[in-house]
Amino acid sequence: MSKRVEPSISLTDRVYAVLHEAITSGEYPAGYRLRIRDLAAEVGTSVMPVREAIRRLEEAGFAERVPNRGSVVKGQDPTELLHIYDTRQILEVEAARRGAAQIGEAEVGRMREEFELMRRAIDEGAVVAYLDHDEALLAILYEAAGNPVLLNTIRTLWQHCRAYKIVGARASLDKPGDDSLWRYQEQLLTAAHARDAEAAATINTESLANATDRIKAQLVSR
Repeated sequence: MSKRVEPSISLTDRVYAVLHEAITSGEYPAGYRLRIRDLAAEVGTSVMPVREAIRRLEEAGFAERVPNRGSVVKGQDPTELLHIYDTRQILEVEAARRGAAQIGEAEVGRMREEFELMRRAIDEGAVVAYLDHDEALLAILYEAAGNPVLLNTIRTLWQHCRAYKIVGARASLDKPGDDSLWRYQEQLLTAAHARDAEAAATINTESLANATDRIKAQLVSR
């Protein structure tokens, strides 16, 4: 990914977007030092917009100040992740229920396209592409619920657990015969096609419960 940005009025916004993408894609892992001058040279700007972008990353919870190290990419705390997934379950179960009840055939077709692209990414071992298509599929279903605030809130939660999702997806790819990366999405697609709201809600409950159990296992092993 090219990180150079062109000068504009919203230069800080552009730098923030570039750094945010590098963090959520896993390119900048937990503990990665966000050195202002190095990043400024990398994106091709002065230090001021980089400094402001890092401050915004800290406020958003993607970076944190560490004594004697400066700002670093924030690690994934299992307890915090547990809270995020608990909130996701509350919101996404209802979003799936409402979306499946109202979704149209064109949207179901778009979900199917994302599902096929997602399966292709799995076959290629492309974790970030897999997650992009997975989230796109879910977003189509949730958007059908007709509540943009609900969808935007869910997307924010996805961003906050993206690094964890990358690690989890890579682990599943390494397990022969593991269908957890696509099984729930295939079931959601069937439920959406049938406009079965309760089935969609149940599938999301099971999917997110599965992810929550993995986080709890991390807590026990600490």
